[in-house]
Amino acid sequence: MARRAPRTLLLVAMLAAVVAVGTRLLRRRSAVLPPAGDDAPAWPPLADVAVAPGPEHSPVRRPGEGQTPPAGPDDSATWVLPEGGACPSGHPVKAKVLSGIYHLLGSAHYARTQPDRCYPDAAAAEADGLRPPKRR
Repeated sequence: MARRAPRTLLLVAMLAAVVAVGTRLLRRRSAVLPPAGDDAPAWPPLADVAVAPGPEHSPVRRPGEGQTPPAGPDDSATWVLPEGGACPSGHPVKAKVLSGIYHLLGSAHYARTQPDRCYPDAAAAEADGLRPPKRR
């Protein structure tokens, strides 16, 4: 029993030292934090538009909303919005803007993908900054 007393005392002293150091660090950290309330600094507002991959002509607020399909060189749209959650027959490639992935007809996840945009082919989707899925 006499041998355990020094070990216990040493363990309690080490534990007290760890608690003291932790308390000191927390106090130092809270002193660095900016004040809350009226004295808080006024930060500039953040933009409410998320940046979509691809050209700057089509920022995305929510998938499928606020997008305007651009006109191509021959006055045809390079991509169109889905109609009723499905791509039209002339634009079968489904694209998810926020993930930056496009799905081709017949690929593994094509049927369950709800598109944000529809492209005529994979080249048009890649030109817009999208990539194919890793699993096909």
